Amino acid sequence: MNNEAFTQLVDANYAPLYRFALSLARNASDAGDLVQQTFFIWATKGHGLRELSKAKSWLFTTLYREFLRGRRRDSRSSSLEDLPPGEKEPAAEDVDRVSKIDAAAVMTALQTVDEAFRAPLTLFYIEDMSYQEIADTIDVPIGTVMSRLSRGKAQLRMALEQSGSAGTKVFPFPSPKGARAS
Repeated sequence: MNNEAFTQLVDANYAPLYRFALSLARNASDAGDLVQQTFFIWATKGHGLRELSKAKSWLFTTLYREFLRGRRRDSRSSSLEDLPPGEKEPAAEDVDRVSKIDAAAVMTALQTVDEAFRAPLTLFYIEDMSYQEIADTIDVPIGTVMSRLSRGKAQLRMALEQSGSAGTKVFPFPSPKGARAS
């Protein structure tokens, strides 16, 4: 891949990768490091990708795997089994009573959601990926993606309710479209 093509790839994918990394790392510096490492890996191994149309998916998958590798290395990873019993199956709240909230408050609340749920939420709602693309990116079955989205939405709802946004209401999450699940 020549320098111009690499520059175009970086320009097209830097912002979405950075948003995803920021949602995972919860730290701008670590997010920047993850994105930089992802593009470094692309520069050294990306030439092996047979279909350039899959570069975006490859980059997101690589970033997620680098994040997990760092978490394992630092022994800070938490699993679903480590969650307190009340957080394993958060009760779904009545979304009809909510109607409006600030995007910054949602992003702040998203940072409080467990990482296992935060990654699928970010990829689905912010990066607009389908269930299958998310499953491929984070290397889990599609059913697990759907389950984590459901549990993540419940955790996010609870975080929004507990935040200082008591006087405001929350928009319900949009229903997944049939076309998005493929």
